[in-house]
Amino acid sequence: MDIRNVSYSYDGVVNVLADVSFSVDEGAITGLVGPNGSGKSTLIRNVFDLLRLQEGSIAVGGHEHTAAEAKAQAMYLASNDYLPEFLTAREFLSLLAKLYDTEVDHEHARELFRRFSMEGRYDDLVEDYSHGMRKKTQLVAALVLRRPLTVIDETLNGIDLEALHLAEQEFRRLRDEGRSILLCTHDFAVLERLADRVVFLDLGQVICDRPTPEIVAAYGSLAAMVFEHIGMGER
Repeated sequence: MDIRNVSYSYDGVVNVLADVSFSVDEGAITGLVGPNGSGKSTLIRNVFDLLRLQEGSIAVGGHEHTAAEAKAQAMYLASNDYLPEFLTAREFLSLLAKLYDTEVDHEHARELFRRFSMEGRYDDLVEDYSHGMRKKTQLVAALVLRRPLTVIDETLNGIDLEALHLAEQEFRRLRDEGRSILLCTHDFAVLERLADRVVFLDLGQVICDRPTPEIVAAYGSLAAMVFEHIGMGER
């Protein structure tokens, strides 16, 4: 995915995004960090055409982000747990698969449910799922449908440690298959373990875009880099 010179403002007053440019390489996990209000969610909504792009360009798999070819390649896991409560997980994944014009491997999905400690719940209604189960169902959907690009916006919040460990393993498998992940999270430790590079966004601008090992070598940790910028470093 290539994001070039993207700017966005609400009501034409405040620039939420200001000339943002960076890429998510194939076969790579890119972290996206920044304080609340830094423009991360606005940027992601622009990527998925949920907000009309005002300035700049976004390409997914070489296609303009508004094209059907681009939308077929990308999957968005939102920060909320809003899933259709009147469907079972099986029905939900089947619906998503139809939207992507593909098939669901229900045996794979059921096995992932077992590994995510949700054995026997695949055919239960979503309305009976806890917050954590809904988040894990989102993850299962991404792991079963395996799009070339998966964008994860704080979806890992609310899941247990065992599920987080399993998710990290599966994300690495996606990367090893040549797929791309944009992982937006406040959990810097997860990014230090997973991300090949990190983009730091603040006040709608790219403050840092560097390989993760370089940031850790320079600052000691991702958290130290972020806190130094926002004025919360050691005094």
